[in-house]
Amino acid sequence: MYTLRHQIYAYLLLLPAFVFLVGFTHYPAVATLIDSLMSTPRGGRASVFVGLDNYQGMIEDPIFWKSLINNLWFALATIPISIALSVSMALWVNDKIAGRQFLRLSYFLPTVLPMIAVANIWIFFYTPGYGLINQVLHVLGFASQNWLGDPNLVLGSVIVVAIWKEAGFFMIFYLAALQTLSPSYKEAAQIEGASSWYFFRRIQWPLLMPTTIFVLVNALINAFRMVDHIIVMTKGGPDNASSLLLFYLYEVGFKFWDQGYASALTAVLLALLALVGLLQFFVLDRRTHYR
Repeated sequence: MYTLRHQIYAYLLLLPAFVFLVGFTHYPAVATLIDSLMSTPRGGRASVFVGLDNYQGMIEDPIFWKSLINNLWFALATIPISIALSVSMALWVNDKIAGRQFLRLSYFLPTVLPMIAVANIWIFFYTPGYGLINQVLHVLGFASQNWLGDPNLVLGSVIVVAIWKEAGFFMIFYLAALQTLSPSYKEAAQIEGASSWYFFRRIQWPLLMPTTIFVLVNALINAFRMVDHIIVMTKGGPDNASSLLLFYLYEVGFKFWDQGYASALTAVLLALLALVGLLQFFVLDRRTHYR
């Protein structure tokens, strides 16, 4: 039987984690929500309570809506493509093929590179005229493109960089999950004459759903926290065509120094992430097979 001493001992063991959780997660979230209802202090003028004025200004802000729409397109493109690529790569390198260790390393290499280095590499690829991609287009007889300077191409160009960076990271989780599956599943499917596609669709994919939920949550967070390679590659341009929510929040908070409005943007961003995360858990959890 657990005594009061055991309970106190257990809570003392949890205390360091609890302090860090409150200090670095719950308190900043509450403080941000409070700041979003206050004006920005300037000089000798202290902040005052302004209610929902910051949120009203957000509704009337066209750059906010532009950044939000860009971020939604960014998420809709990067999340499914990254997951599809990561699953395909994991299935491939999980088989007994020659050089699979080298393939695993090659797929995972972009993940360990710093995002600033990745952004500079792709700036070289996208450089008009003599960049690698334009050189290939020239050889194939196509015209050179200004990938990062054209409003119609810049968001897609940034999406490609994010997918290249993330797919290898998600592959590791799918590869680990595939290696936990019993070989008897594949043997039984082969005896029954099931095709590889049928085996994946009806057996492997349902068993990978716990991993998929984990990857989805991480991919969603990554899609809405992307800021570093935007700063290096495009600075949100041209004409805010590649501006994402976190980049706009960074500009408002640290370039324009509007603390109240930046806090309101943060509160909305957190609410969006929480809403989509809860929908993922409640919708996908019913279709998930836990072993």
